Amino acid sequence: MTLRPLIVVLVLLLASCGIARPPPMNPQGEDRFEDDVRTARTLTEEFWKQQFAQLGETFRPIADFVPYSGDSGPSCGGQPSVPNNAFYCPVGHFIAYDEAWMEGLWNEMGDGSVYVIIPHEFGHSIQAQLRSDFQLNVQMELQADCYAGGTLSALVNSGALTAQPGDEEELLTSLAAAGDPTDDWLNPAAHGTAEQRQASFANGYRGGVGAC
Repeated sequence: MTLRPLIVVLVLLLASCGIARPPPMNPQGEDRFEDDVRTARTLTEEFWKQQFAQLGETFRPIADFVPYSGDSGPSCGGQPSVPNNAFYCPVGHFIAYDEAWMEGLWNEMGDGSVYVIIPHEFGHSIQAQLRSDFQLNVQMELQADCYAGGTLSALVNSGALTAQPGDEEELLTSLAAAGDPTDDWLNPAAHGTAEQRQASFANGYRGGVGAC
């Protein structure tokens, strides 16, 4: 399976719609991982708060946003957290992430990885609030990718985030790296292939979260 045609479409779609970080807070003027994590969380929550308000509903912010290291993360419903992961836990309504793992992606792939992972996990929190029902896990995961695309699109269009050269490639690389090796929809842990995840993200980016 080749990803090249879809990558070309998405690069054109996102060519002027990447991510620019706020001015760095450190005196050296360097970009910081911590700033991107904080910005991605804050803007994503604010976006969904506005979405719920437009529908006359009350958005329930997550109860906690927990960085952890390796296997020392919080449990969720009796299940231990695992290294190299980020997850939303409906029991406790919190998001947790392996900080060293996500910072490694940030260093290797760029800041786009943070702006895919965090909105994706918030997408799961939205599914919980909306009591969305899915027959297969892969359906839930692909909708969360779609929500991430719709969130990013709204933030770019509002001016909260702006373009920097190379950001679109970072987003595509992050999605491709997280794709399943095969199209096994019945696998209870399936997230979708790289191409499926990129397509779902693009669907949200083009049509907004309402298209998800």
